[in-house]
Amino acid sequence: MRRRTQALALSIALLLTSGGTTGTAEATGTAETTDKAKRTAECQGDWLPATPTSAEIMSGEVGFLNLPPVKVGKDVNWRTDPYRNRSWSMVFHSLRWMGRLVADYENNGEKAYLERATAIARDWVKDNPRGGGSPYAWQEHPIALRAPALVCLSKHVSESWLVKSLAEHAGMLANPALYEKGHNHGIDQDIALLGIGCRYGREEWSSLAIRRLTETVRLDVDSQGALREQAPRYAIYVHDRLKVAMNNIEACGRKVPASITERWKSLEGFIAHSTQPNGFMVPIGDGGADVRPVGYAHPKKTVKVFGNGYVYGRTAWNKPESAFYSIRFGPGAKYHGHEDHLGVTYYAQGRDVLVDVGFHSYENTGYRHWTMSPEAHNVPVVAGAGFRPRTSTALTKSSIKDDRQSFRLTDRAYGVPRTRSVLVNHGQDVMAVLDTVPGGSKVRTLWHFAPELSAVSSSGGRVVVKDRTGWKATLVQVSMPSCRPLASKVVRGATGPYQGWVSPAYLKKQAAPAVVSPASAGPVLTVVVPGTDKPSLSCSGGKVTVETSQGRTGFRVSGSGLS
Repeated sequence: MRRRTQALALSIALLLTSGGTTGTAEATGTAETTDKAKRTAECQGDWLPATPTSAEIMSGEVGFLNLPPVKVGKDVNWRTDPYRNRSWSMVFHSLRWMGRLVADYENNGEKAYLERATAIARDWVKDNPRGGGSPYAWQEHPIALRAPALVCLSKHVSESWLVKSLAEHAGMLANPALYEKGHNHGIDQDIALLGIGCRYGREEWSSLAIRRLTETVRLDVDSQGALREQAPRYAIYVHDRLKVAMNNIEACGRKVPASITERWKSLEGFIAHSTQPNGFMVPIGDGGADVRPVGYAHPKKTVKVFGNGYVYGRTAWNKPESAFYSIRFGPGAKYHGHEDHLGVTYYAQGRDVLVDVGFHSYENTGYRHWTMSPEAHNVPVVAGAGFRPRTSTALTKSSIKDDRQSFRLTDRAYGVPRTRSVLVNHGQDVMAVLDTVPGGSKVRTLWHFAPELSAVSSSGGRVVVKDRTGWKATLVQVSMPSCRPLASKVVRGATGPYQGWVSPAYLKKQAAPAVVSPASAGPVLTVVVPGTDKPSLSCSGGKVTVETSQGRTGFRVSGSGLS
């Protein structure tokens, strides 16, 4: 600890004596004095939030995360935590909203904006010394997000308190004990350290940032373009932030490492495959159902298996009525992942049918923990057995054809092997799922329908749902090989325990039908047929025949496999 303190003190001393405050339109201790400020790369760009606006900040009001605005006044209380929300406090202490004022000052020459930005930053520095102030002030991610805002301010203000604070930020960012390697936070830390290093001509900081960024990107984005953080929506964030990093590296007069460029480009395919035909990203892990990627070119393949744990398939690109499905497997849950292995989603005939419960928030609540649990996903559970978190799942078999795909997955998340086979038929739209466990164990399955659907009947092993237009879909469950119907139960909006909910957006939850099957000693076959409430299903000699809304189709059940 003593060495770190000494190193930080040395960093501050070097920065203060570097003469490195050569920026555009600078002033000493006050705001810019010319009528028109020069726009700077450090203050312009999409790193700035759209809200709150400069007018709102000038009135002493800030609003984040679509939560109601909060009055903070001129003398800001940095312990303000009106919603007991960690994300709100993180954004509050990032000071990017202060950066909004500086950027708008550059755009319109409004000196009051720069004066207010300076007052906010000075007050934050005074009230949040290391070891004091708000508990959120010196967490690693607020540090990383705040540093670029302070660098932006330094282009117009060169007071000693600001230079010292930036040196302290650089010392924290360079500290290997605080670095989030292989994670989006690490990328933000590298962008921040690079910005300070380039601003003040500190080669060792700039070089460290680029070196770490290269290693982090190779860890966080695999060679297929899949993000290892287990939430596809973070791939959008990482793609955007890497673009900022690459631009900043070039602006610093350095060369962007080729591996960063390659992995950045590869993310586009992963993002495209993770996007449903309706334009919204499938809400896997900490990803909301309202995320809509824009501007990502799609590849030619309609089915893609990503080795880090995703299967995506669709009937066709650029057709909202196309069928789409996702399947989860791979490494155990970490970062932004949920306990969703063996889970599936299914979109068909222009509608969400089977959905993931989705992302609610990062708050430490019972509901948040439920959304991350197996019970909030379309998975098989072993009745009466304890769940083993962070268990990996293997994809053991796959068959990919134009009109039909099938996959087999297995793990020991409940101490015994559980195996799931998934078959998706196109043309005559059907998803079939077979779940098996060893003798002596029983399997129970969970299915979550989109909140736009409501259950209209549940009997004879069939659950029928419909939307407001009258469109219907049917979930059929039978025990194999007997083909005996299972008496499944529909749950909606239950709280003890939670079941039958979907989170359509941040901090939102909505009651939705969930189907819970009884525990079964034999294999459980679940067939989802969109577009009809009367799909005939029959079994004969291992063959299952289904009458869909588009015609008849069939498949074979053999042991734990579907074909």
